[in-house]
Amino acid sequence: MSTSGVDRYSRIFSTPEVDIELPPMKVVVAGGSGFLGSALTTALTSRGHETVILSRHPPAPSSGSRHGVRHVAWRPDSGVDQATSDWSREIDGADAVVNLAGASLADDRWTAARKTVLRDSRINSTRQLVGAVRTAARAPTVFLQGSAVGYYGTSFDQTFDESSRPGSDFLATLCVDWEREGQAAAASGCRVVTLRTAVALAREGGALKKMLLPFQLGVGGPIASGRQWFPWIHRDDWVAMVVWSLETPAVTGPVNVAAPSPVTNAEFTRAFGTALHRPAFIPMPGFALRLLFGELADAGLINGQRVMPKRATDLGFRFKYAEIAPALKAAVTKAKHGDHGGRAPSS
Repeated sequence: MSTSGVDRYSRIFSTPEVDIELPPMKVVVAGGSGFLGSALTTALTSRGHETVILSRHPPAPSSGSRHGVRHVAWRPDSGVDQATSDWSREIDGADAVVNLAGASLADDRWTAARKTVLRDSRINSTRQLVGAVRTAARAPTVFLQGSAVGYYGTSFDQTFDESSRPGSDFLATLCVDWEREGQAAAASGCRVVTLRTAVALAREGGALKKMLLPFQLGVGGPIASGRQWFPWIHRDDWVAMVVWSLETPAVTGPVNVAAPSPVTNAEFTRAFGTALHRPAFIPMPGFALRLLFGELADAGLINGQRVMPKRATDLGFRFKYAEIAPALKAAVTKAKHGDHGGRAPSS
């Protein structure tokens, strides 16, 4: 891990967003080398926690792993008995497990085959992790389970918090099933926290990276009507809330990992254009998106959901970026300055 990465997340956690001091923990992270996972593992090591990343393709020892981070090979689709595997032995005696594993939702059209990949990559990996927790001589005390705000389905006029019922589309059903698998860890005495994540914003990846070039070229604009809600969170706040969930015993059950000021797509577009000092008025019609992306367009682009982080705010979590304009300004400024935040090597 680069010094800049440690310094960056030390700055985040020296602020009131996460102000709890705990003894170092051993944290096992599945999906710890991606856009969100790499930032999380950097933050965990900056807090003094030992971090083990379960990876399909762990780097060679000679490639120089970050201090405080180990990579262990993990093939959740291999069918190997978890009781005999190296990765399951890492879970035995660990203090916490964070499950972020799953194929990217936005990489391909949602064909029948792709839906199977999206489902199996989440359900099978979670079952293996929970199975390892169940067979551990000393089970972890905390199990953080990934999910998404897509749990709620989509709506133009409803507001959703953690007590809201799930939707009925493919993504909502996938989230319901994924969360159910993770909740099974509670039977082993784990405190289970379900992370219903909004669109995370940072310059290195995710939605912001994909949108950056067209907006920089001045051809960005609202999607379809622009009236659809756009739930979001700055990645620094996502990291802070996940660490806060890990370290705060009062946090349990579903948590909406989203900023407290949701915006419409049109409002996001204006703010992004302003942050880049570029015009942002060329719309992308809904029919064109459906041709390009199929069902994914309706679930993630043309429609949205107004999601509030009620659980986090009720328990006193404080956001660094509660409003969209400063969040985007910070991301764009960092991009211009070339601060890469000490990202982990790919796995």
